[in-house]
Amino acid sequence: MIHPTAIVEDGVEIGPGTSIWDNVHLRGPSSIGSDCIVGEKCYVAYGVQIGDRVKINAFVYICTGVTIGNGVMISAGTVFTNDRYPRATTPDLSELRSSEPDEETLSTSVGDGTTIGAGAIIGPGVNLGRFSMIGMGSVVTGSVPDHALVVGNPAREIGWVCACGPRLDVTNGSAECSHCGRQYCETEGILEGL
Repeated sequence: MIHPTAIVEDGVEIGPGTSIWDNVHLRGPSSIGSDCIVGEKCYVAYGVQIGDRVKINAFVYICTGVTIGNGVMISAGTVFTNDRYPRATTPDLSELRSSEPDEETLSTSVGDGTTIGAGAIIGPGVNLGRFSMIGMGSVVTGSVPDHALVVGNPAREIGWVCACGPRLDVTNGSAECSHCGRQYCETEGILEGL
Protein backbone atom coordinates (compact mmCIF):
# COMPACT_ATOMS: atom_id res chain seq x y z
CA MET A 1 0.00 0.00 0.00
CA ILE A 2 1.44 3.34 -1.07
CA HIS A 3 -0.53 6.43 -0.07
CA PRO A 4 -1.29 8.71 -3.04
CA THR A 5 0.50 11.66 -1.40
CA ALA A 6 3.77 9.72 -1.01
CA ILE A 7 6.66 10.60 -3.32
CA VAL A 8 8.45 7.45 -4.47
CA GLU A 9 11.34 8.28 -6.80
CA ASP A 10 12.70 6.04 -9.54
CA GLY A 11 15.05 3.37 -8.24
CA VAL A 12 13.24 2.74 -4.95
CA GLU A 13 12.65 -0.96 -4.29
CA ILE A 14 9.74 -1.78 -1.98
CA GLY A 15 9.18 -5.33 -0.76
CA PRO A 16 5.82 -7.11 -0.67
CA GLY A 17 3.46 -6.29 2.19
CA THR A 18 5.12 -2.94 2.93
CA SER A 19 2.93 0.12 3.64
CA ILE A 20 4.04 3.68 2.80
CA TRP A 21 1.86 6.32 4.49
CA ASP A 22 0.96 9.89 3.61
CA ASN A 23 3.51 12.53 2.64
CA VAL A 24 6.47 10.14 2.82
CA HIS A 25 9.40 10.95 0.52
CA LEU A 26 11.51 8.00 -0.65
CA ARG A 27 14.62 8.94 -2.65
CA GLY A 28 16.10 6.58 -5.21
CA PRO A 29 18.01 4.44 -5.33
CA SER A 30 17.12 2.91 -1.97
CA SER A 31 15.45 -0.28 -0.77
CA ILE A 32 12.82 -1.16 1.79
CA GLY A 33 12.20 -4.81 2.62
CA SER A 34 8.98 -6.76 3.00
CA ASP A 35 6.24 -6.26 5.59
CA CYS A 36 7.52 -2.83 6.69
CA ILE A 37 5.59 0.28 7.73
CA VAL A 38 6.90 3.75 6.86
CA GLY A 39 4.81 6.26 8.81
CA GLU A 40 3.54 9.62 7.66
CA LYS A 41 5.88 12.47 6.77
CA CYS A 42 9.08 10.38 6.83
CA TYR A 43 12.09 11.04 4.61
CA VAL A 44 14.35 8.23 3.38
CA ALA A 45 17.43 9.39 1.43
CA TYR A 46 19.03 7.74 -1.57
CA GLY A 47 21.35 4.85 -0.75
CA VAL A 48 19.46 3.83 2.40
CA GLN A 49 18.93 0.09 2.87
CA ILE A 50 16.06 -1.06 5.13
CA GLY A 51 15.49 -4.72 6.04
CA ASP A 52 12.27 -6.71 6.52
CA ARG A 53 9.57 -6.18 9.17
CA VAL A 54 10.79 -2.68 10.11
CA LYS A 55 8.42 -0.17 11.75
CA ILE A 56 9.21 3.48 11.10
CA ASN A 57 6.87 5.87 12.91
CA ALA A 58 5.95 9.39 11.74
CA PHE A 59 8.43 12.24 11.15
CA VAL A 60 11.58 10.09 10.90
CA TYR A 61 14.55 11.41 8.90
CA ILE A 62 16.92 8.76 7.52
CA CYS A 63 19.91 10.20 5.66
CA THR A 64 22.30 8.74 3.11
CA GLY A 65 24.68 6.15 4.55
CA VAL A 66 22.22 4.44 6.90
CA THR A 67 21.62 0.68 6.80
CA ILE A 68 18.79 -0.74 8.92
CA GLY A 69 18.54 -4.43 9.76
CA ASN A 70 15.47 -6.67 10.15
CA GLY A 71 12.83 -6.23 12.84
CA VAL A 72 13.90 -2.71 13.80
CA MET A 73 11.58 -0.20 15.51
CA ILE A 74 12.26 3.49 14.81
CA SER A 75 9.95 5.69 16.87
CA ALA A 76 8.48 9.06 15.92
CA GLY A 77 10.74 12.03 15.41
CA THR A 78 14.02 10.11 15.18
CA VAL A 79 16.75 11.87 13.20
CA PHE A 80 19.83 10.22 11.70
CA THR A 81 22.88 12.34 10.81
CA ASN A 82 25.84 11.50 8.57
CA ASP A 83 28.20 14.47 8.27
CA ARG A 84 31.30 14.58 10.46
CA TYR A 85 31.94 18.30 9.82
CA PRO A 86 28.62 19.89 8.76
CA ARG A 87 28.95 23.28 7.11
CA ALA A 88 26.56 25.09 4.77
CA THR A 89 29.27 26.66 2.63
CA THR A 90 32.85 26.33 1.50
CA PRO A 91 35.36 27.77 4.02
CA ASP A 92 35.52 31.11 2.20
CA LEU A 93 31.68 31.37 2.37
CA SER A 94 31.55 31.99 -1.40
CA GLU A 95 29.27 29.07 -2.32
CA LEU A 96 27.06 26.38 -0.84
CA ARG A 97 28.78 23.12 -0.05
CA SER A 98 27.53 20.19 -2.12
CA SER A 99 24.94 17.91 -0.52
CA GLU A 100 26.47 14.88 -2.26
CA PRO A 101 28.29 12.38 -0.02
CA ASP A 102 32.02 13.01 0.35
CA GLU A 103 34.93 11.82 2.52
CA GLU A 104 33.23 13.34 5.58
CA THR A 105 29.97 11.41 5.07
CA LEU A 106 29.93 8.58 7.62
CA SER A 107 27.89 5.37 7.51
CA THR A 108 25.62 4.15 10.31
CA SER A 109 24.24 0.66 10.80
CA VAL A 110 21.26 -0.39 12.91
CA GLY A 111 21.37 -4.04 13.97
CA ASP A 112 18.51 -6.52 13.77
CA GLY A 113 15.86 -6.12 16.47
CA THR A 114 17.00 -2.68 17.65
CA THR A 115 14.50 -0.19 19.10
CA ILE A 116 15.08 3.56 18.83
CA GLY A 117 12.88 5.67 21.12
CA ALA A 118 10.92 8.75 20.06
CA GLY A 119 12.90 11.91 19.43
CA ALA A 120 16.30 10.22 19.44
CA ILE A 121 19.18 11.66 17.43
CA ILE A 122 21.67 9.19 15.97
CA GLY A 123 25.08 10.69 15.28
CA PRO A 124 27.20 9.91 12.22
CA GLY A 125 29.33 6.80 11.92
CA VAL A 126 27.85 4.76 14.76
CA ASN A 127 26.74 1.14 14.92
CA LEU A 128 23.70 0.20 16.98
CA GLY A 129 24.08 -3.43 18.04
CA ARG A 130 21.48 -6.16 17.63
CA PHE A 131 18.51 -5.85 20.02
CA SER A 132 19.93 -2.67 21.55
CA MET A 133 17.47 -0.13 22.91
CA ILE A 134 17.91 3.62 22.56
CA GLY A 135 15.87 5.59 25.11
CA MET A 136 13.54 8.35 23.92
CA GLY A 137 15.22 11.69 23.41
CA SER A 138 18.71 10.19 23.55
CA VAL A 139 21.59 11.64 21.55
CA VAL A 140 23.77 8.75 20.39
CA THR A 141 27.35 9.85 19.68
CA GLY A 142 29.08 6.45 19.86
CA SER A 143 28.43 2.85 18.93
CA VAL A 144 26.13 0.74 21.11
CA PRO A 145 26.75 -2.96 21.93
CA ASP A 146 24.24 -5.74 21.27
CA HIS A 147 21.40 -5.77 23.86
CA ALA A 148 22.63 -2.54 25.51
CA LEU A 149 20.16 -0.01 26.93
CA VAL A 150 21.36 3.57 26.44
CA VAL A 151 19.76 6.86 27.53
CA GLY A 152 20.59 10.54 27.82
CA ASN A 153 22.54 13.30 26.10
CA PRO A 154 25.08 12.06 25.27
CA ALA A 155 23.63 8.57 25.49
CA ARG A 156 25.27 6.32 28.06
CA GLU A 157 24.85 2.63 28.73
CA ILE A 158 22.73 1.87 31.81
CA GLY A 159 22.01 -1.84 31.43
CA TRP A 160 20.94 -4.69 29.20
CA VAL A 161 17.66 -5.68 27.51
CA CYS A 162 16.26 -8.98 26.31
CA ALA A 163 15.42 -9.66 22.68
CA CYS A 164 11.76 -9.39 23.75
CA GLY A 165 12.34 -5.92 25.27
CA PRO A 166 12.42 -5.89 29.11
CA ARG A 167 15.46 -4.84 31.07
CA LEU A 168 17.61 -7.71 32.35
CA ASP A 169 18.98 -8.16 35.85
CA VAL A 170 22.49 -9.50 35.29
CA THR A 171 23.89 -11.21 38.40
CA ASN A 172 27.30 -12.87 38.50
CA GLY A 173 27.55 -12.67 34.72
CA SER A 174 24.23 -14.31 33.89
CA ALA A 175 20.61 -13.29 33.40
CA GLU A 176 17.25 -14.84 32.66
CA CYS A 177 14.45 -12.73 31.25
CA SER A 178 11.51 -12.65 33.66
CA HIS A 179 9.17 -12.12 30.70
CA CYS A 180 10.18 -14.81 28.16
CA GLY A 181 12.76 -16.96 29.96
CA ARG A 182 15.63 -16.35 27.51
CA GLN A 183 19.01 -16.78 29.16
CA TYR A 184 22.12 -14.63 28.70
CA CYS A 185 25.75 -14.55 29.74
CA GLU A 186 27.81 -11.35 30.20
CA THR A 187 31.54 -11.54 29.62
CA GLU A 188 33.83 -8.50 29.48
CA GLY A 189 31.05 -6.07 28.62
CA ILE A 190 29.41 -8.28 25.99
CA LEU A 191 26.00 -9.89 26.49
CA GLU A 192 25.25 -13.07 24.55
CA GLY A 193 22.26 -15.38 24.47
CA LEU A 194 22.70 -18.96 25.62
